[in-house]
Amino acid sequence: MLHHAHFHTSAAHLRDLPPSRAEIAFAGRSNAGKSSAINLLTRKHRLAFTSKTPGRTQLINYFALTPEIYLVDLPGYGYAKVPPAIKAQWEALLSAYLQTRAALAGLVLIMDARHPLTALDRQMLDWFALTGKPVHILLSKADKLSNSERAQTLRRVRAELAGMAQVSVQLFSSLSKLGADEAAAHIESWLQSAAASNEAPPAVAGAQE
Repeated sequence: MLHHAHFHTSAAHLRDLPPSRAEIAFAGRSNAGKSSAINLLTRKHRLAFTSKTPGRTQLINYFALTPEIYLVDLPGYGYAKVPPAIKAQWEALLSAYLQTRAALAGLVLIMDARHPLTALDRQMLDWFALTGKPVHILLSKADKLSNSERAQTLRRVRAELAGMAQVSVQLFSSLSKLGADEAAAHIESWLQSAAASNEAPPAVAGAQE
């Protein structure tokens, strides 16, 4: 299903989000490799715009897989050079989306494997934990670590998140394609489950912020 992804729309406010039966959101710190991960998993080289300038994604971008089933690219967070007012606006948008979007079936959280579980990563987990929905963490750029460093990082992150039953973690690299099949299978299973569920009616398009 993922390779059917194509750009659908962008939104700066919750009220502008499209009707949706099921969606999976991607989030992560600026420059953690979120756009590259989306491009690899969908097999589309330029689906999500990648940039060496952190903070490039400022809107919620929707990529359609089928009518009313989407992948969602959320604004990157944690870029220090963003003006405080814009940063506050992004954070409010992210927290509201994660906590109130009924069609959201799961969150893929991208963390740089060299610097996982920053304070802002934990904030994202705390926001989303209130929903009880699943989170799958991709420890990106794992190709930059040695085999022993990868294993140590994976064990440490899993141990620190052991109390969060809804969270799963894996190593990932967009460059070497490490973990790509595992991640795609995980996301596909969420989408199939959500799409088949009678408890996932289309979300109302005019949700208020």
